[in-house]
Amino acid sequence: MSDFYQKFRSEIAAGGATEQTQGAPSRSARLTGLLLLALLVWLAVANTWTFVFVLGLLVSVFLHEVGHFATARWTGMKATQFYMGFGPRVWSTTRRGVEWGVRALPLGAFVRIIGMNNLDEVEPVDEPMAYRSKSFPRKLLVITAGSLMHMLIALVLFTGVFAIAGREQSTGAAIVKSVDATLGPAREIGLQPDDVLVSIGGQPVDDNASVVAAILSKSPGDSVRVVWERDGEQGAAAAVLATNPSDPTRPYMGIYADDRGWVRLSPVAAIAGAISRIGGTIVDSVRGVAVALNPVNSIRHLTGDDAPLETRPTTLVGVSQVGGDIGDSDGLKGVLVLLALLNVFVGVFNMFPLLPFDGGHAAIAIYERIRSRGGRRHVADISKMVPVATAVVGMLAFLLLTGLWLDVTRPL
Repeated sequence: MSDFYQKFRSEIAAGGATEQTQGAPSRSARLTGLLLLALLVWLAVANTWTFVFVLGLLVSVFLHEVGHFATARWTGMKATQFYMGFGPRVWSTTRRGVEWGVRALPLGAFVRIIGMNNLDEVEPVDEPMAYRSKSFPRKLLVITAGSLMHMLIALVLFTGVFAIAGREQSTGAAIVKSVDATLGPAREIGLQPDDVLVSIGGQPVDDNASVVAAILSKSPGDSVRVVWERDGEQGAAAAVLATNPSDPTRPYMGIYADDRGWVRLSPVAAIAGAISRIGGTIVDSVRGVAVALNPVNSIRHLTGDDAPLETRPTTLVGVSQVGGDIGDSDGLKGVLVLLALLNVFVGVFNMFPLLPFDGGHAAIAIYERIRSRGGRRHVADISKMVPVATAVVGMLAFLLLTGLWLDVTRPL
């Protein structure tokens, strides 16, 4: 148990494995890797959009570590490992002194930089290349590079979607989003998704509220003239309102329309819009981190059904389900926007000022800089922070298991 704790303590403090691996991966690790690969193949066949979203997440995690690795090399630090995943090693290879590989648990990734703290043993010849030996600006750049990479990913995704596919916003027109394929006059008169409604029963419509009001002003069995536009041409037909399946006293058209649509922006406007969206999402994410890390919210969702949905913990399973649903409704542009939003949240979440988050290492670097005076460099004793970091890991494990249980038993 003592050896296990020492290894755990070292890896928590260093943010990843602290020793080079030797020999071939274990049989169980290889089987786990094959199982994960099989799951990805199954996902690609079962739900293409969910697979695209998961693939985007994996690329985002990889680029996060590229940020750490590239800035570490640029600032003269020595990086010895670059792994996707944690836990048992599935595959690895060594090139130019760096061990590259994949581990069995897809819960993140890590880059091993030597000398991350005072507990990290480093060969004397390598001490000048240790993280702890570098200046405060260099340490802060390296440790924040992962979150900065998430913001860069979000900027590229938002800008690309806004400039190529458009930004979802009010269009000032009632756009048909869906038509009841089994019941209702909308299907009978041939209305289709993306048709723009002009008027219903002589009442102009320009959003969902006006469409609902125009329909509810009539009665079941009334004949109303519906006018719409499709591909620049206007169409019209008389529709006999049906009876609402859930309320016999109300009329039913069998349609859902909204004024929100995808409006393409110029390149300059797309960049400005992307920066604005990132800024707003950062503010929302700061509030969201407090909600996500509050175990009381998890307990409320486990013990009852009346807890607000916005306080519910979730995992990759739940978010991927949402990604698949958005892909079905909005296609690739919707998936990329969700991926951009998630990158911003992860970038903010990762800077929470406690170990094992990158923000914990950043907080230590700032503390050391404040305490360093008169030419004397202060080095924080990381061993005093390990118990708190252990508690944080325990809380994260609880949130992960809670979120996974809810995602499986009560899909979003």
